[in-house]
Amino acid sequence: MKAFVKSAMLTGLMLFVSLSVIYAQNKGVLQNEARSEYIEVAKNVKLHITDQGSGKTIVLIHGWPLSDAMYEYQELIQKGFRVIGISLRGFGKSDKPYGDYNYDVYAKDIDAVLNKLDLHHVTLGGYSMGGAISIHYTAVYNKGRVTKLALFGAAGPSWTQKPGYPYGFSNEEVNDLIQLSRTDRPKLLQNFGKIFGATETSINPGLGNWLGGINLEASPYATTQSLIALRDADLRPDLAKINIPTAIFHGVQDKICSFSLAEQMHLGIKNSYIVRFEQSGHGLFVEEREKFNQELITFANK
Repeated sequence: MKAFVKSAMLTGLMLFVSLSVIYAQNKGVLQNEARSEYIEVAKNVKLHITDQGSGKTIVLIHGWPLSDAMYEYQELIQKGFRVIGISLRGFGKSDKPYGDYNYDVYAKDIDAVLNKLDLHHVTLGGYSMGGAISIHYTAVYNKGRVTKLALFGAAGPSWTQKPGYPYGFSNEEVNDLIQLSRTDRPKLLQNFGKIFGATETSINPGLGNWLGGINLEASPYATTQSLIALRDADLRPDLAKINIPTAIFHGVQDKICSFSLAEQMHLGIKNSYIVRFEQSGHGLFVEEREKFNQELITFANK
């Protein structure tokens, strides 16, 4: 009987130690534990979260007007990462309330998610508008939770021309896009689809239709308000506040966020480097998918 009790105690101790190791490795998330698909970030506002895998944590922010579904083919879970995709309010399966849609609101929402999940040592990756929002979050809210920043075709430091900043679209061009969003949103998305890749045929029709379907999930109001935010935001002062390692992935043939934006971000962020995607336009995450995935894995593992 004593031998049985001793064996049972030893088995229990070994199980406790094993679970403790798994818990520590996954920042408090057990491998078989059900994870929240929605997280409340403000009163009456829940964001859709895709939280999968285990290991080092990568948090991904989508671009306009996509959702976290855009990262379906990044193959990070299979490489031993915990990957958390956040759909911003107004997009994908997240709540779509009436109210403000700007970088301050989006960055505050991201901060709420990271705090509620109690994440640490995070690699934060942001694409297009999501890249600009990730810059703003890192400059304003990061208190050590994010230790690496990855920017993918980011719409920063400003998507539009400003005094002393002759890069990007003019205000007049974006005003036309805003008006088209209000009068013929499908045509607006169709026009962006034509210039999304390095060429009109560099992204196959199946992937193009898939991305188009994600775009149409977005709230029309959020789609328009986010264009206004893209027009007005100027993150040049934020760049100097970023002091964590930063990787800037950018398509050399990008027609939506020109490569000159990557050069400006690199100049403003001290500990940064550029990864050139020679064969890509704005769709680098699908146009050069294998290179994108490997470069992100290498950066996150440094």
